[in-house]
Amino acid sequence: MANNQSVRRHLDPFTRGRIIGKLEEGRSVTSQKKQAGEIARHTTQATGRPISRFTVARRLHGGGLFARRPVRCVPLTPAHRRRRSLCCREHRNWRDNEWGRVLFTDESRFSLSSDSHRILIWREPGSRNHPSNIIERDRYGGRGVLVWGGIMLGSRTDLHIFNAGSVNGTRYCNEILLPYVRLFRGAMGLQFLFMDDNAPCHRTVAAEQLLES
Repeated sequence: MANNQSVRRHLDPFTRGRIIGKLEEGRSVTSQKKQAGEIARHTTQATGRPISRFTVARRLHGGGLFARRPVRCVPLTPAHRRRRSLCCREHRNWRDNEWGRVLFTDESRFSLSSDSHRILIWREPGSRNHPSNIIERDRYGGRGVLVWGGIMLGSRTDLHIFNAGSVNGTRYCNEILLPYVRLFRGAMGLQFLFMDDNAPCHRTVAAEQLLES
């Protein structure tokens, strides 16, 4: 620690300016996923002066950047983003009575093994969902449990746990649409709206025919 303090005291203004400039690169979109240690190594190589990752962290904190885990999402194409934006604009003025007839459903897979891909990023407060702070990830690795559930204003479905094996259109119809979704549709009548995603088992002919019947 004493050596590091001595080095910092003897940095000339030009070198100090280069170091500060390198640290401030952490604000750029291309550098936000860099670790403090990586920034320290890059700065040391560029300036020829040693700098610790703790110095980098202090400088980043001073600039309003803090280490946080990035948000994960499935890969989205420009077309996906346009359709999602359009859907939001079309429904932004809906009231509770309109949203109250929509059943939102989804499946989630919970990993039974530990996730070792813990990555911290430097970001500003309030920028959690900025595209540059999100790591795309298709699925969990290892063994897991697949569950299904649905929510709507004032109500929810039971949580359904799928037994071992993949979920195809037949299983989706027999285990989800018939025992769960049909009950909500019967209670809500023609005003009922059912929301799921484009998973292959959701878009089979059998599932589409059952939903239209």
